[in-house]
Amino acid sequence: MKFGYVRISTKSQNPNLQIDALLKEGISEKNIYSDVSSGAKAERHDLDLMISRLREGDTVIVWKLDRIARSISHLLKLVDQFEKLDVKFRSISDPFIDTTSAHGKFIITLFGAVAQLERDIIIERTTAGLKSARRRGIQLGRKKGLGKEAKQKAMLAASYYKENKLPIVDIMKLVGIKSKPTLYKYLAIQGRRNCKECGVIFWDTNQEMEQAFCKKHFKRNEKSRD
Repeated sequence: MKFGYVRISTKSQNPNLQIDALLKEGISEKNIYSDVSSGAKAERHDLDLMISRLREGDTVIVWKLDRIARSISHLLKLVDQFEKLDVKFRSISDPFIDTTSAHGKFIITLFGAVAQLERDIIIERTTAGLKSARRRGIQLGRKKGLGKEAKQKAMLAASYYKENKLPIVDIMKLVGIKSKPTLYKYLAIQGRRNCKECGVIFWDTNQEMEQAFCKKHFKRNEKSRD
């Protein structure tokens, strides 16, 4: 069975040119699926619906490649999906894209090689750029620390926690923090620590969280290192 797919970018556009071309290919009007969606948009209801109804031996036909595929990588994913279903794919305006022929399959293979080469080049350039940045001492990723508003929240949260000894839930409501992990992150920045030895909570901004020791066990660990 033959299926056709039509896409226009906006409702003001007319899909009749595409539909007429598909009808000439002998596709029944009930088997023509259409979407109103921009080329960059991933969500396409009728395309997904059509694919769900495909069966072994069917053929999908489009007027032009850009009507169904957003990019080469998207085209390759679709063709791979069709192959797994044992479904053929053909483009009327791009006769070199025709998986019913050996030549068409070869072109798809070339597209795959080009897409892989493009991915490899991007990875290579990104890796080289990161190494170059590190050599120059440039800090990568998100900057450490908190913004002005977050710092104020951290200080206020620590104050409520240390001085007023309020429950965690109440502190979150008062300060305007939505999650416990965020609250504990703020408290840690303000110096909240759990002793690695006994688990007791204490405050010390000079010690790392993973290697923090209370006064009782700090000296003992210093001696063991000596």
